[in-house]
Amino acid sequence: MFAINFQNWRSCLSITRSSLLLVSVLVLPPLVGVQLSVALQVTGLYSQQVRVSNESNAERTRAFHEALAAVIVKVTGDRDALQHPTIERALDNARNYVEAMSYDSVSIAVDTSTTAATAVEPGPEPGVVSFSASLPDTIEQRYIDVDFSTKLIDELLAGANIPVWDSNRPSVLIWMVLQNENGERSLLTADSNPEIIQMMQDFALVRGLPIIFPVLDFEDRQNLSADILWALDETTIGNASARYGADSVLSGRLHVTASSELVGLWQFIFQQQAETFYGFDTDLQSYLHAPLERITAELAGFFAIVPEFSNQQSVRLRIEGIKNLTAYSALLGYVGNLGLVESVTMAGLDGERLELDLGLLGDAQQLFELIALDRDLLPIESSLNVDQAFLHYRWTR
Repeated sequence: MFAINFQNWRSCLSITRSSLLLVSVLVLPPLVGVQLSVALQVTGLYSQQVRVSNESNAERTRAFHEALAAVIVKVTGDRDALQHPTIERALDNARNYVEAMSYDSVSIAVDTSTTAATAVEPGPEPGVVSFSASLPDTIEQRYIDVDFSTKLIDELLAGANIPVWDSNRPSVLIWMVLQNENGERSLLTADSNPEIIQMMQDFALVRGLPIIFPVLDFEDRQNLSADILWALDETTIGNASARYGADSVLSGRLHVTASSELVGLWQFIFQQQAETFYGFDTDLQSYLHAPLERITAELAGFFAIVPEFSNQQSVRLRIEGIKNLTAYSALLGYVGNLGLVESVTMAGLDGERLELDLGLLGDAQQLFELIALDRDLLPIESSLNVDQAFLHYRWTR
């Protein structure tokens, strides 16, 4: 196996302690065995950590502005939301939406291999300098952690008629094959090109996108070779991806030319539909972030809803398999946590069958797609009638 050296494109990357915590939620480790579903409840959507140089009012105001902009992008999945006049005004008064804040600091290693290891100081006489002890090998970086009010942010977006992407988000399985200038191909692994993995994880962290990388064990390599992945064979990729149970699959191929250009092709499979698009750049991070930006916008556009009462629709939800009070309580908790559901009313109870009337901030089709991200409710196909706002499921938890 070979490794392409992307040192020329590598930018300075840093992850703070809180960022590492969020990455552990958003970017799953490789999964072994069959996974029924890996849609994730993304945390931290209304919080953001920002670097600061000091604790002055001016620096804090700047940090609030930057943090709110990041939260708006995470919550909506759409960078264009920042251009809305209502959002622009809110950014100028970001402190009005802050619920809590705290300062933190971390020690960052300093690379002294290319700099002098001693510090220059004024000498005892004018014009004379002396050399002190070695420079420190770490520096303290200050951060501010900002938590915004969920209620105020949602009201802000509703007033601007901007859709909100629920925290229960579809997972994306990422396959990638690399080809060097000699035509040699290899599947992307964390060992061969960790900078690619890191850059994709950084994007996932910033945008609240759950991504998964395959374990690439014997079964994976038997099911999907580098050459087949290079061909972007939709059927073979789909079969190889089945064991991970991801809600969507992004596959990419990357060729590095002799002139250091990055040329490739991407394929995104979602809802049994595949789309293919080209990639070209001279910067590695830009090359990798472009397809992630594209699919994030697509997924957000599919699942995000405008939290407006004018769009409210009612749907009857019939659930089989409610055998005891524990199941009843768990079901109500599950339904109540669906971001699309505004209200829940008991409509009937007959043995193990429960019927609920749900008030939605959206429509029945959106609710159907949102529930499909989990496996707690199994649809009873013969009784589903989305057009008539009637959904029939079996409780499986």
